[in-house]
Amino acid sequence: MNKIYGYSRVSTSKQLSDSQIALLNRAGCDETFVEVQSGANRKRPKLEKLLGKLREGDTILVVKLDRLSRSLQDLLSISREIEEKGAHLRSLQDPLIDTTSPNGKLIFGIFAVIAEYERDIIRVRTLDGLAAARARGQHLGRQEALNQEQKDKLIKLRCSGQSLREIAQTFGVSKTTIQCYVRLADVP
Repeated sequence: MNKIYGYSRVSTSKQLSDSQIALLNRAGCDETFVEVQSGANRKRPKLEKLLGKLREGDTILVVKLDRLSRSLQDLLSISREIEEKGAHLRSLQDPLIDTTSPNGKLIFGIFAVIAEYERDIIRVRTLDGLAAARARGQHLGRQEALNQEQKDKLIKLRCSGQSLREIAQTFGVSKTTIQCYVRLADVP
């Protein structure tokens, strides 16, 4: 027998949970899972437990899609997982979201295309921003462990015969860091 599972996520223990649970119960849920934590956090034990219980033909019912996930990409990932199990997703306040129907699947397909477009736009903007920063002469990446004056001093210390370990202790960095700088300066 196919089951309808309700899922409710609230950021605080009482925030809207009673009204969400009441709506899910009125909609005929066989069992309701209530998660008390941020939607941005993908580690949601109740959702994982619910996804583990799903069988072919079952339905997950939410009051609103943002109760399932705040991120479109995460929502699509969850939806794919539901679909792979042969189960469905429905939303009470977003009636177009009903993967039991072809129209609902179409809407999710549109969401997937929009999410991919959004990822591409973010990637292009990031690359443009990095190129602009490089053009302005900005150093990108991790900050160097030593400034130029310190690097010059460590080379002098190495040339005077001091060990890598001693130099590392002097500057408070690892021996590996000193080895990298020595190698770059082509000093034995």
